[in-house]
Amino acid sequence: MKRLFSILAVTCLMAIGTVNANANTTVTTATTVATMTQDDAAPAEELGFHQELKKRFIEGGPGFMGIVLLCLILGLAIAIERIIFLNLSTTNTKKLTQSVEEALNSGGVEAAKEVCRNTKGPVASIFYQGLDRTDEGLDAAEKAVVAYGGVQMGQLEKNVSWISLFIALAPMLGFMGTVIGMIQAFDKIEAAGDMQPSLVAGGIKVALLTTVFGLIVAIILQIFYNYIIAKIDSIVNDMEDASITLMDLLVRHKK
Repeated sequence: MKRLFSILAVTCLMAIGTVNANANTTVTTATTVATMTQDDAAPAEELGFHQELKKRFIEGGPGFMGIVLLCLILGLAIAIERIIFLNLSTTNTKKLTQSVEEALNSGGVEAAKEVCRNTKGPVASIFYQGLDRTDEGLDAAEKAVVAYGGVQMGQLEKNVSWISLFIALAPMLGFMGTVIGMIQAFDKIEAAGDMQPSLVAGGIKVALLTTVFGLIVAIILQIFYNYIIAKIDSIVNDMEDASITLMDLLVRHKK
């Protein structure tokens, strides 16, 4: 009996050990498979922003998407050129006015003109034109300041209308791509003679992608456009204030 109980005890221990080993193996295998599955799925889920944008752009089709991209490139090129030009055109008006006043008091009109020649920006150019007409009288100087102020304003606003054109054109092209994609989707339905979601899903997705990219381009360019307009308004206000200050200086200098 003792031998029988010993054999049964050993058999039970071996069975329990086998079950535990199998359970551990099963858990380890399941964990390994899950880890491998997650590792395989991770690259597919973790697409970067640029990769996702590139994927959606390709899905939208080269036709309208290429035109929308061209609007973005041209609009950004003009916007960056205008921003650089406007920043270079910004002048410390108070410092320039003070320098011109000191030059008028110490060396006369020619010294003030020399100060304007050595200063960049539209305000200095307007000052120079006004000082250059002082010999003809204050009325002639004022007319020169007003006329040349209009010329400088035109230089500041140069090519800005093209940015507004691209802002309006990009979403319109996107909407046109949407309409054409919907027409193609309904053509597929007509050809198949059956209303199946798989027939129209691709065409509708492509159509909506063109609209999304058109709106994105318009939003980006609108931000640059508003900044440029605000910068132009700031410079124009400085020009107007400086022109009034210059005429006051010339009136005092004549006395």
